[in-house]
Amino acid sequence: MNAPRQLQRIAVLVSVGRHPVSGVPRYSRNDAAALELARGLAEQHHAKLDVIHAGAPGDQALTEYLALGAREVEVLACRDGEDAAAMLAARVEGYDLVLTGTRAEGAFDTGMLPYRVAAALGYPLVGSAVDVTAAGGRVAVRQFLPKGVRRRVDASLPAVVAVHPLANAQPQYAYARQRAGTIRPVLVPHAIDRDADAWTVGPIERKPVKLVAAEKRSGHARMLSAVTTESRGGNVVIDGSSVEKAQVILAYLREHQLIDY
Repeated sequence: MNAPRQLQRIAVLVSVGRHPVSGVPRYSRNDAAALELARGLAEQHHAKLDVIHAGAPGDQALTEYLALGAREVEVLACRDGEDAAAMLAARVEGYDLVLTGTRAEGAFDTGMLPYRVAAALGYPLVGSAVDVTAAGGRVAVRQFLPKGVRRRVDASLPAVVAVHPLANAQPQYAYARQRAGTIRPVLVPHAIDRDADAWTVGPIERKPVKLVAAEKRSGHARMLSAVTTESRGGNVVIDGSSVEKAQVILAYLREHQLIDY
């Protein structure tokens, strides 16, 4: 019988965020929480911790991760039109645990990078993590759910964990660590993003309209739903194929006149 896999190598994937008002580049709060959780795990298990970014090595916002506790930030030189997820997946292959933020903070980011990295590696992925522990070759994650609900799940190592912004982590900024740390550029083989030509990047003209069903309940009923976890009449679909689940979603949208086809 094989011995359980030990937590020996941890990777944290970090991105460059933007201030929501000024737009000035800064560290991503989601990735900072992932870094703080990873530092605790690395100290507990005496594991090697690597902080990795795919982008421009000269971005000054990366130095803020040094102040938050990263001894070194390894930067994979990645230009526009290249597949950052493929580069990161190739770099972290063989790591026992990969932590990321739930999504970047550039603007309306997709949040797909953890899923793409996990799919490329063939690792299980656990999202919306508020705390992470590891033992016996498995990682245990407490997940964030709406209305204060939490759920504990676990997965076998190696695994990818996406950390929620409300994680139980309090990063501490220290200027001395920023001066002592280093940014290390690394040249890696280029990975062309085949879907890049299908996207058009431009300034935001208006905020996207959220699909919200019309509220038909009384004010008293709405107040009760805000403080209780009772069902609001929705359906939880677990069994069935992806096509059947998509049909349930389409039926809901048509019922509430959110789509007209």
